[in-house]
Amino acid sequence: MQPSARPSSDATVQALMLASRAFVGMTARSLAAVEGEVTLPQFRALVVLAVRGPQRSIDIAEELRVNPSTGTRMLDRLIRKGLVRRARSMSDRRVVRVRLTPAGHDVVEQVLLRRREELEQLVAQTAELWQPAVIQALTAFADAAGEVPESDWWLGWQAHRADDADDTDEQLPA
Repeated sequence: MQPSARPSSDATVQALMLASRAFVGMTARSLAAVEGEVTLPQFRALVVLAVRGPQRSIDIAEELRVNPSTGTRMLDRLIRKGLVRRARSMSDRRVVRVRLTPAGHDVVEQVLLRRREELEQLVAQTAELWQPAVIQALTAFADAAGEVPESDWWLGWQAHRADDADDTDEQLPA
């Protein structure tokens, strides 16, 4: 693309804002279809746990950019819904981490599946626009935002899912 044909920074930000609202809408619709009334911030916490495995409450709060007390209250609600649980470290009983339950994994899986299906439909409707440069730009954007690539995300997801299947004890290794 020639320099004069490049969109302005303002136009790019506006397009990304519009796309961001569309993505939030897709997530909200996907969440609405799941039992248990999970909010968008709660879902984000579930995704963090799905990607990274067991975390301390403070780590979740930092990732979500909320006060530690807000993060703790959110996790308490997710615990009451049966989507996460707290577990103490076997080597240091002072350390408490939260992890997804199988029901929490199921919620994340259902929402992501619904979102992916909706995205596939939208991509099919706009197939002529998906040039390699567009895909590269979106991938670079996600990378700059610190998002984990899809292939790495699913590998971690499967590993954490297998850990939960084998976990019958409430304690976690250090």
